[in-house]
Amino acid sequence: MPKQRIVITGLGVISPFGDGIAPFWDALSNGKNGIGHVTLFDATELNCRVAAECRDFDATKYMDPKEAKRSDRYTHFAVAAAKLAMQDANLKEGDVDPERFGVLIGSGVGGMDTIEKQSRAFIERGPRRVSPFMIPNLLANMSSGVVAIEVGAKGVNFSVVSACATGTHAIGEALLHLQMGREDIILAGGSEAAVTPLSFAGFCAMKAMATNFNDEPQRASRPFDADRCGFVMGEGAGVIVLERYEHAVARGAKIYCELSGYGATCDAYHITSPDIEGRGLAQCLSRTMEDAGVAPEQVDYINAHGTSTPYNDKFETAAIRKVFGAAADKLMVSSTKSMTGHMLGAAGAIEAAVCAKTIETGIVPPTINYEHPDPECDLDYVPNVARKADVNVAISTNLGFGGHNGALLFRKF
Repeated sequence: MPKQRIVITGLGVISPFGDGIAPFWDALSNGKNGIGHVTLFDATELNCRVAAECRDFDATKYMDPKEAKRSDRYTHFAVAAAKLAMQDANLKEGDVDPERFGVLIGSGVGGMDTIEKQSRAFIERGPRRVSPFMIPNLLANMSSGVVAIEVGAKGVNFSVVSACATGTHAIGEALLHLQMGREDIILAGGSEAAVTPLSFAGFCAMKAMATNFNDEPQRASRPFDADRCGFVMGEGAGVIVLERYEHAVARGAKIYCELSGYGATCDAYHITSPDIEGRGLAQCLSRTMEDAGVAPEQVDYINAHGTSTPYNDKFETAAIRKVFGAAADKLMVSSTKSMTGHMLGAAGAIEAAVCAKTIETGIVPPTINYEHPDPECDLDYVPNVARKADVNVAISTNLGFGGHNGALLFRKF
């Protein structure tokens, strides 16, 4: 049975730039920076004191205040992004059969804020002060469950957890379900709210976070730059409306682009470090293009994982060169984490939205803070200023602790 064509008809984003795809895309198109000093908690004693926070977010705009109070911040982000995506897709009641309407939204760490607050309650005030909502709120699958309740989606529903590849894998798995004809529409993506004291302490202990720019937070995330020293934590959510082409046409939906390729592999190398030769990611990229029936020379743009860590950016560059060969010199490659920070499990979903908008608008977002080239990172990283270009094929890549690799291929419709 031939695979069904799947298109993107809606984009929902909660980011440090505000709620919705419009402020997000305006910021990225203009090279704006969403990173500042940590305000959600006192980070004075930590080696990293900068983050990309969603400072003006109000969950009660999207959920009943009572339900919002009972749930974790990462779930708030997911519900908001899902509803914004449906609004962007002009999805109204009756437009989709609830039993063919799915939700696949993942999270890298789930309810981290809940875990920390309830642990403190237990230690300081005893077991009777632990909330009965603690267990459901810390679960990484709860965002998918709550979104389904909020929008009445009764089709496939589960969550993917693959660290920083989560959002990409969630969208990829949704693509597979739709291609098999099991659903008409799936809300797919990722959500993360890990700007918390324990999360920061753990990542700082690993020496994974940026520590050299605490006095200049907007310079801290600098993917592929020679002075990069670690990633900057971000928070937010991205949800896209994936829809069978025939269903989208029947309801007169606007189509951003087609999602036509998905690849997933594992390095089987190290729990946190990428394969030093980039073999796992290279295989993932090859699988993604093969799945879409696209040759390397047809790809115009890659939204790279580009975390601003010394290892990732070097090994990701090596993987791209390994797969694309001579065609790599013609590729535009950028990391929007230079502006959004690293949203962990939400990163792949946010960056899928970037690819869809890049294809729609012909604007390639830049890698900002690119000041000092690294000889081991020698691609066209669209430095500092967005670029107008006709983008017909784009790829988004994401890697996660555990050796997880994921990639998605988007094509102009």
